[in-house]
Amino acid sequence: MTGRPAVFVDRDGVLVADEGVRPADAELVPLPGVVEALATLYRAGFAVVVVTNQSVVARGLATELEVDAAHARLDAVLRSRGAFIDRWETCPHHPDATLPAYRVACACRKPRPGMLLRAAEALGLDVDASWMVGDRPSDVAAGARAGCRTVLVTTGRHDDAPIVSADAPFVVAPTHICAGLAEAVAVIVGAAP
Repeated sequence: MTGRPAVFVDRDGVLVADEGVRPADAELVPLPGVVEALATLYRAGFAVVVVTNQSVVARGLATELEVDAAHARLDAVLRSRGAFIDRWETCPHHPDATLPAYRVACACRKPRPGMLLRAAEALGLDVDASWMVGDRPSDVAAGARAGCRTVLVTTGRHDDAPIVSADAPFVVAPTHICAGLAEAVAVIVGAAP
């Protein structure tokens, strides 16, 4: 596929603090350096797509509408400060969901690449020229499976976990390991042709 390159970004632990299960009306606050990093990607011509597993929906702790509303509030804060998200992709599923409607082994839940591929199709993105930035092994695995280069950031609660896919018996090493989104963006923009 040819088109615009993208940076796919996980939400919790990359854009906002990973605080575990959040109330449905919780305010999402960007981590330090996130606004500037996203603005840099925008100026450099990258699409930015948030790809986030939200099993709170599958567990009945929030509805899809409540998650979407939280994303809309965060998006408004980011836009007001010159940082832009081109698309939000959310997986509400979990194979052990409390709610039967969400109890599926879907193609969108990371470490599978479904959310990345769906966004690439919708926005006409060049996946081979794109990057996935996340704080979990599942983020790195999803990015690698989609064909992206990957960055593991250590701002989340999962930086010490081995980079092993949850549903495949192989190790997936990130292309880079960075301290946070700002450092990852410096690497990505520096690597752009």
